[in-house]
Amino acid sequence: MKHALSVLGAAALLASAQAGATGLATCDSGPQSGWQPQAKLEKMLTERGWSIRRVKVDGGCYEVYAVTDKGERVEAYFHPVTLAPVPTRAR
Repeated sequence: MKHALSVLGAAALLASAQAGATGLATCDSGPQSGWQPQAKLEKMLTERGWSIRRVKVDGGCYEVYAVTDKGERVEAYFHPVTLAPVPTRAR
């Protein structure tokens, strides 16, 4: 019985860890109803010469995979309310 409970506890802990942020940044962004649309961020970055590959939500931030105007591949994070760049922590 103890073994079964410890296995269930470990599974629950693993599931909760996987449900959280997986990226290099987190944003205290509030409810999604107050967020700017992803399309606005994509337009802003495209106007700067970026080629957007993918935008997704991670850690309460917009996570952008793109190629910059200088040809650099980037994984960048932006606050979904302000669309300001978010600093990332080292891997």
